[in-house]
Amino acid sequence: MNNNIITHKGKEIYFMDFSGMKKAEEIKSVIETGKKYFHNFDSRTALSLADIREMHFNSEIKDLFLEYIKSNKPYVKASAIIGVTGLKQFVFNSVTKFAGRDVKSFDDEVQAKEWLIEQA
Repeated sequence: MNNNIITHKGKEIYFMDFSGMKKAEEIKSVIETGKKYFHNFDSRTALSLADIREMHFNSEIKDLFLEYIKSNKPYVKASAIIGVTGLKQFVFNSVTKFAGRDVKSFDDEVQAKEWLIEQA
């Protein structure tokens, strides 16, 4: 399973592992599971962490992420992402801007989790 709950300093964070994924179908599956999870939350209470290291990006995948982060906006208090490098930085910036979301990018998981629990 590529989605799971991690606990960091007593706070639950929903972790989505896209690392190394190359196909839109597998990415969509992780996203759909995430949607089901977040849509059960009260307004703006969930914490989210995604790892996209070594993940393939194309326009279809960009569109999947755009729709996803728009859909979970009412439920997520803070989102962090790991692995935004190179061309992914441009895609990441445009997706978050169009979705109206502030998703913070980090180089490693520990920094991301620390920032997330500070937001809770």
